[in-house]
Amino acid sequence: MFKKVFIQAILASLLAFIAAVIYRRIYFFATETDFSTFLSLLKLASLSILISMLVAFLYYGLSRFMGSRTEVVFNFLFSMLTFASVIIPISITLPLNVPSPELFPGLGVPMVFFPAMAWYTLNPFFKKKA
Repeated sequence: MFKKVFIQAILASLLAFIAAVIYRRIYFFATETDFSTFLSLLKLASLSILISMLVAFLYYGLSRFMGSRTEVVFNFLFSMLTFASVIIPISITLPLNVPSPELFPGLGVPMVFFPAMAWYTLNPFFKKKA
């Protein structure tokens, strides 16, 4: 069970990272504002892996205690935590040398949803067949 959840987390982090890189590139071309010094590829990869692994541990832990209700409780908790974490990119104070810091929430807020979207996208591939 843990191996399946771990593989799902790795693939979800990869998918979230790819989505974040593509979105960062599109955002750059749309706004001509580069946040790559503040939000580098290494940071994007690290955040994707960290969030996906935390989600995997949450899912595995819930599956040990909740049984058949794991999916419902997990989806509710993960969605609520994702929506609550929108405050993080909004509240970040950028250094003074970063041009157009008011545009950062437009980059950061959608990226908050990428790990959840990746997890929910891959979830049907890892479900047990009835």
